[in-house]
Amino acid sequence: MTRWIVAIALASAALVAHAQPVEIEGVKFEPTVQVGGQALQLNGAGLRTRAFFKVYAAGLYVPQKANSAAALLAQKGPRRVEIHMLRDVSADTFAEALMDGLKANHTEAQLAGWRSQIDALQANMKSIGEAKKGNVIFFEFTPEAGTRLVVNGQPKGDPIPGEDFFTAVLRVWIGDKPADAGLKKGLVGG
Repeated sequence: MTRWIVAIALASAALVAHAQPVEIEGVKFEPTVQVGGQALQLNGAGLRTRAFFKVYAAGLYVPQKANSAAALLAQKGPRRVEIHMLRDVSADTFAEALMDGLKANHTEAQLAGWRSQIDALQANMKSIGEAKKGNVIFFEFTPEAGTRLVVNGQPKGDPIPGEDFFTAVLRVWIGDKPADAGLKKGLVGG
C-alpha cells in the first residue's frame, strides 16, 4: 500500500512540475491557453534580441507539441504566437521586421499570392501606433476567423482569412530563415 501511495505521489508531482509556466526574462507563459474554444499547449518560448537589445519574449501555442519546425508548420487548427514586449518598438519598425521575415522565408510568387493579406496585417500592425514595453501581442489563428492581431486583449483590425497565411507568418519565427535563431530554438522546444 505504501509503494502505491508513493507511486501516486511521484506521478502527481511529475504532472504538477510538467504543468508549470515557463519564464523568460520575467515573463510567464502558461502551459495551456484557450483559442477558438480549443486548448492549446505551450510548445516553447524564447527571447527575441536585436544587436544586444532584448526586444520581446515569445511563446508558441499549438494543438499538439512537436520538436521540429516542419511538424509545427504542418499543424492545422487554432494556434497562437504570444509576444510580451520588453522595449518600445514603433509600429512601422515592427511591421517592417515582419515583412523582412516574410520575404526571407517565401518566394516573390508566394508573397504576391498573399498581397491583400499582407497589406491587411501591416495595416493592423500600424494601427497599434507603438508596441510599448509591457504590451502583450497575440498573432492568433482560428479556422473560423483567420489570423487576428490582438493587443492587450483588444483585437486590432479585421481578421485575415487563410490558414496558409498564418503558417506563412509563423515562418517569420520558425522558418528556414527565422528572425532570430535563438528564438526559433526556444519556440520549437529546443
